[in-house]
Amino acid sequence: MQNVSRRLDLSVQYACNASDVPLRTSIRRWVRAAIDVDGGRGGKIVVRFVDPEEGRVLNRDYRGKDYATNVLSFPYEVEPVVCGDLVVCAEVALREAAEQGRTADAHYAHLIVHGILHLLGYDHEDSEEDAEDMEERERRILAGLGYPDPYADEE
Repeated sequence: MQNVSRRLDLSVQYACNASDVPLRTSIRRWVRAAIDVDGGRGGKIVVRFVDPEEGRVLNRDYRGKDYATNVLSFPYEVEPVVCGDLVVCAEVALREAAEQGRTADAHYAHLIVHGILHLLGYDHEDSEEDAEDMEERERRILAGLGYPDPYADEE
């Protein structure tokens, strides 16, 4: 990917009333770390924090699952730069963080990294091998950001 812009055009939208959502500076750091996993590239990415109602409607309409999920990824382009949207349901994310004994910050970092990897074309639903590959990349990125292994309790 020579001569490809590393410019990151990031838009963060707060379309919910959750009080414990991450700041744009943190989100930018997480997004940058994730899109650089396979070499430096740029991107045009929107990260939108939503309430459970909007999250449920999007999950139902685009994935056929009638519940709010933690993060949805909508990729538009991968090469030469990453273009896509991430939708994070803040209430679901905060509930999961509490249930898993993680800080909100660490869990949000994981969800953003996970979502960006989906924008890059990584998937964990096609095969166990793909899931392991994606999880290993998440571990490496999050460790580089100073966060604990999000899958440590599963082993």
